[in-house]
Amino acid sequence: MKQIKVKIYNQEYVIKSDESAEQLSRIADYVNDKLKEIQDNTEGLSEKKMAILVALNIASEYFQAIKERDELSVNIRQRTEALLNNIESVMD
Repeated sequence: MKQIKVKIYNQEYVIKSDESAEQLSRIADYVNDKLKEIQDNTEGLSEKKMAILVALNIASEYFQAIKERDELSVNIRQRTEALLNNIESVMD
């Protein structure tokens, strides 16, 4: 693991990770964008509350992505089975 510095909400953090510096930078940028979005849409929140809202938003996006992935997987499986059935019916 290597140590990589990232800046989130004007605070520097040293993170130990196997991820590349570029990937961690993209993740930090994403978190910063989410923090800015919350900050722009709310007033007077503490940093802790903003962080919690950002965590909830990111978790929501994560679970939505999992749901979409699962739906896509089911769709692909169904289409594959239909294609296999069509191939088998032609070959019989």
